[in-house]
Amino acid sequence: MKGGFAGVTTEALRALAAALDGGRLAPPYPPISLQRFLAPPATDAASAGLAAFAEGGFGPSQIAHILRLIAAERENTMRATDRAELVWSGPELPGATSRDTAVVARELFASARRTVLVSSYAVYQGKRVLGALAENLDRTPDLRVRLLLNVHRQYGDIRADSELTREFAEKFQSEMWPGRRLPEVFYDPRALSRDPGPRACLHAKCVIVDSEVAFVTSANFTEAAHERNIEAGVLLRSVPLAQALTAQFETLIGRGALRRLAGVRATEPS
Repeated sequence: MKGGFAGVTTEALRALAAALDGGRLAPPYPPISLQRFLAPPATDAASAGLAAFAEGGFGPSQIAHILRLIAAERENTMRATDRAELVWSGPELPGATSRDTAVVARELFASARRTVLVSSYAVYQGKRVLGALAENLDRTPDLRVRLLLNVHRQYGDIRADSELTREFAEKFQSEMWPGRRLPEVFYDPRALSRDPGPRACLHAKCVIVDSEVAFVTSANFTEAAHERNIEAGVLLRSVPLAQALTAQFETLIGRGALRRLAGVRATEPS
C-alpha cells in the first residue's frame, strides 16, 4: 500500500497524518478532500493510498500512524546526497526534475508542527501565498510563526519611523494576512534610515520549519515569484543546517538588530 504514496513528500505525509488525527480528513478520502494539503497530481495518488488502507480495515488514527512511519522510513533511508532538492519557478523544461516553488511552500506551511520562520524581502498577494500558513496557525495552538519582512522607507518619504511601521502593521493585518491568529513580525530598522549611507534591507528569502527543514530561494513571497518568474531555490532536509540558519536569525532578534513590529498583536502559542 505504500506505493500509493510514491508521489507524496514526507512533509505532505505528516500533514495528512495531522489532518487524520484532527478529524479534518475522513473516509472515503476523495482527491478533492485532499486539496487543502496537497497539490495535483499527488492528491490522486494519496487518495488511492488512503482508500486502500480504509478498505483494509484501518481507521483514521491507524492510518495516521502508518503515514508517519512511512515518512520516518523514507528519511532514515535517504542518503545524505538526496537531502537537497531543486525547487523552481518559471517555464517547465522537458525532463526537468525540479519541484514547483508554490507547491513546496504550501507543503512546508501545512506540515509545520512547532515553529515556522519565514524571511522575505517582499510580500504581495499575501492572503494567497501565505494562506496555508495562516490555516495551520489557526488550527495548531502550539505552533509559533515568525515573519521577517522588509519594512522600508520610500525615496523622499520623511515621515517618522513610528508612522511608517504603524502603516505597515495596519496594511499587514488588513491586506496580507488571512488568518485569525497573527504571527510575530520582525523588521530591520536600518531599512527605515533617512540617511542612505547606513541604509540596508532585509533581503533573505527562506523558510525554516520545526528547525528541521530549510528552504532557501531567490523567490519572494509573491504570486509572481512563486508561479511565473524564473526563480531557483533548494529544499534542504538537514537538521544541523536548519538549526544553524534559525540561530542566525534568532541571534539578530535577541540582539535587537531585528525588531518586533509592535502594531501586529501576535497570538502567543498555548
